[in-house]
Amino acid sequence: MAGQEIERLIQLMAKLPGLGPRSARRAVLHLIKKRDGLMQPLAEAMAAAAGAVRPCGTCGNLDALDPCSICADQGRDPGVVVVVEEVGDLWALERAGAHRGRYHVLGGTLSALDGVGPDDLNIEPLIGRVAAGTVREVVLATNATVEGQTTAHYLMDRLQPLGVQVTGLAHGVPVGGELDYLDDGTLSAALKARRPF
Repeated sequence: MAGQEIERLIQLMAKLPGLGPRSARRAVLHLIKKRDGLMQPLAEAMAAAAGAVRPCGTCGNLDALDPCSICADQGRDPGVVVVVEEVGDLWALERAGAHRGRYHVLGGTLSALDGVGPDDLNIEPLIGRVAAGTVREVVLATNATVEGQTTAHYLMDRLQPLGVQVTGLAHGVPVGGELDYLDDGTLSAALKARRPF
């Protein structure tokens, strides 16, 4: 049986997404074996991040700067704002390198079942950014879930009176996808969103 310090570390690691108790135990054993080369630098990096990283006051991204490095980048187009549910979605779009504008992180989706309403999300700051007049297009990049689409419709209703163009991400067959392997919802969305060839 492991000591109290190790058990606490395993319990904390098991709370991370994608790690159950067995995976956490393996990760902790690996960290302990690589104490100087991995565990110590990881502990120092975690302490530094815990002390420095905060949500951006403009968009909600996580950064040590406020405004964040994306909001402060003068090379980005401030007229196009992509709205995402979570910071991880923003990071995924940044990895793709397809967007050179700004972002807005909602911090979740509307969900009556979970008791999440408009006041629980970062919606009013988005409305304020658009009302200021510098934004010409808002891209609703919420997930293709019931909650994501409900949130997108709510945002569309709130944004349309402000005279801004509201667009959404395309849904359908992914690049390299084979029809036989796609689910019914994806196939249905792809057929509804068909376009001239």
